[in-house]
Amino acid sequence: MNDENTIDLSQIFYVLSKRKSIIITITLVAVIISGILSFFIMSPVYESQATAIVGKKGDAANSSTQYNDVMMYQNLTKTYATIGTSKLVTGKAAEKLGNGMTSDKLSKLVTVTPETGTQILDITAQGGTPEEAQNRVKALSDAFVENSPSVYNTGEVKIMDQGELPKSAVKPKKALNVAIAFFLGLMVSVGLSFLLEYMDSTLKTPEDIKKHLDLPVLGTIPVHDEM
Repeated sequence: MNDENTIDLSQIFYVLSKRKSIIITITLVAVIISGILSFFIMSPVYESQATAIVGKKGDAANSSTQYNDVMMYQNLTKTYATIGTSKLVTGKAAEKLGNGMTSDKLSKLVTVTPETGTQILDITAQGGTPEEAQNRVKALSDAFVENSPSVYNTGEVKIMDQGELPKSAVKPKKALNVAIAFFLGLMVSVGLSFLLEYMDSTLKTPEDIKKHLDLPVLGTIPVHDEM
């Protein structure tokens, strides 16, 4: 009973060795397809980021700013983050950009995210080129500062750092895609190998006869290649 439940490691290595051509082929094909998609098919996406701070009107660093004020503006960052991606702000930013850009299109390419426990907002924008990403984050930042008072004038939004020209694309992550394709291809090919072995009920060796039929092997007939 114990012998039946024991995993035969030699059998596992036997199956892997027997089906190595399938394993190598499927894994290689997966890596090649992933490489072609990542390096030649998928368009690069660049991202530029600016930072803004929400504070008291006038000088946010004034000594009269109290602890309660700081806590209030920290809590207001979520409200201002929503304002930053509102149709009003993205519409004004789209007008600045022109070239057929609309509020709906721009809203899918930009994000405004509050940093937890701070008064700071991260403004990011994506584009097909470094220039596009930078122009979009600048247009959104400017529109955000100009129009937020008309929506909610409790605080004031100021830009701390302007978006810079990105040096490299954030998507696609070529090395990561190839690595994922390699492991997926390996897993699929190994699984397929064991499935084929499980479905193969033919007896090919004396060991197979002894294992599955529990019969002694009286002799074997050698196979000779034809001359």
